[in-house]
Amino acid sequence: MQALVIVAHGSHLSPGSAQPTYDHADTIRETGAFDEVREGFWKEEPSFREVIRTVESDEVYVVPLFISEGYFTEQVIPRELRLEDWDPDRWDSDGTSASQATLDVGDAAKTVHYCGPVGTHDAMTDVIVQRAESVTGDPDVGEGVALVVVGHGTERNENSAKAIEYHTQRVRDLDRFDEVQALYMDEEPEIDDVTDHVDADDVVVVPLFISDGFHTQEDIPEDMGLTDDYRTGWDVPGEVDGQRIWYAGAVGTEEFMADVLLERAADAGADIGDALDQVAEWTGGAPATGAGD
Repeated sequence: MQALVIVAHGSHLSPGSAQPTYDHADTIRETGAFDEVREGFWKEEPSFREVIRTVESDEVYVVPLFISEGYFTEQVIPRELRLEDWDPDRWDSDGTSASQATLDVGDAAKTVHYCGPVGTHDAMTDVIVQRAESVTGDPDVGEGVALVVVGHGTERNENSAKAIEYHTQRVRDLDRFDEVQALYMDEEPEIDDVTDHVDADDVVVVPLFISDGFHTQEDIPEDMGLTDDYRTGWDVPGEVDGQRIWYAGAVGTEEFMADVLLERAADAGADIGDALDQVAEWTGGAPATGAGD
């Protein structure tokens, strides 16, 4: 038997924070690729510490629903799961290339394949493009359009920006959009000045966040000038300084994210059968880069 455990941050303050995790887990359950699919959270129940003990399977694939390698993926999650002999060096990563490490659980007779976060997987590039297609309603969106990928950014963890830059460059390499730019909330260049950084009349803004919360639903729309008060909402597209802004909301809410979770588990050795094809059929996802091939 094999199980998939999706671990995410969750929130005591934002009740919708966990919803993408549950939605993607439900999609993967429908494929039948795993005998069990469980969710675990840092700020909600079931907790990281408990979730492995709810699984009957001996073979467990743990995929962090996080954007970057850092404090949570390298320290908190392995500690709470009690993964024996864990060390970040076992990922042999440069900050964006974590794959998987096979470990034992300290107080449970299980083998855990601990995967890198979804946010650094190559298939995330496909999801960013899919998000641009979804918000504009145009499966061929690109010509005459600028794409902006927004990250949190922090001087405390350089890997936070690495994930943003990595996917921004991969989208740029597709040569699909007229312009592709990475902007940040807490670093330069900042999202506040979005119209200073792109010239196209139409700008698609995709936040590389897992769920919609304070940052994506309050801070970013106000910072960009889409609205003076997030409580009154904003138009999609909205106009800022003469440019149309198509604000997509958190990339993690895109249905095709289930594909990335499956890709991570498959890369770690999980037998997922035709689950990827099923997800693509259900969500309308069409790989933009062929990253998951």
